[in-house]
Amino acid sequence: MKLAAIQMVSTPDVARNLDTAARLLAQAAAEGAALAVLPEYFCLMAQRDEDKLTMAEPPGDGPIQRFLAAQAQQHGLWLVGGTLPLRDPACAPGHVRNSCGVYAPDGRLAARYDKIHLFAFAAAGEQYDEGRVLEAGSEPVAVQAGALRVGLSVCYDLRFPELYRALMRPPCDVISVPAAFTYTTGQAHWELLLRARAVENQCYVVAAAQGGRHENGRRTWGHSLIADPWGQVLALRAEGDGVVVAGFDAAAMADVRARLPALRHRRI
Repeated sequence: MKLAAIQMVSTPDVARNLDTAARLLAQAAAEGAALAVLPEYFCLMAQRDEDKLTMAEPPGDGPIQRFLAAQAQQHGLWLVGGTLPLRDPACAPGHVRNSCGVYAPDGRLAARYDKIHLFAFAAAGEQYDEGRVLEAGSEPVAVQAGALRVGLSVCYDLRFPELYRALMRPPCDVISVPAAFTYTTGQAHWELLLRARAVENQCYVVAAAQGGRHENGRRTWGHSLIADPWGQVLALRAEGDGVVVAGFDAAAMADVRARLPALRHRRI
């Protein structure tokens, strides 16, 4: 079985981004992927945070959600649909969710995860505060994707290991991490954190990132990768649109867990 991480350099134009995603998903399917992960905000790298409010869709309907369902069905994939803004009725005025939908090969929505941890960062020439327009989710979500139990997370969640521990009861086979890490934070911490999540949870990590210089002026780190349960990076793409593919080996994962039974040794 093969896993795929899709890397994009998304633009402010939704239609162009969907065309790029469709091309890359077709490539992933042609390379034999059974599970593919799109990056955070694959559909829109906006000029302003407020643009997320105007293009947000209601849960369960809208052109972006229909696109994801159709792609999963067309290619017979389990598709972790990156993220898109959802106008959830429970949100406070002026806020939306940053939501990740998982679509089954028949096109049905199998799970939805709302990003729990909202990014904030300030440095020379950079300032981010997702909480201005996003409302945090509250519940960890894992989904049975065929033979694989997949734990869902998004970008900044990567810095909070307690989320992944919650996802490991029962243990996941794969953790997905759609992301749009900044160049600054990604260069320092991206691979380090991803490999740590793979090692401590003894599972595969599929990290699909935005990667390059965007039309809105932002630069994202990229380096989409797939890591195995021993923390080895099996495949990586540094920058630019593309597909990262690697095999999932259930026997190898079981061997790691048997030789080093850290998951069974947990006390907290």
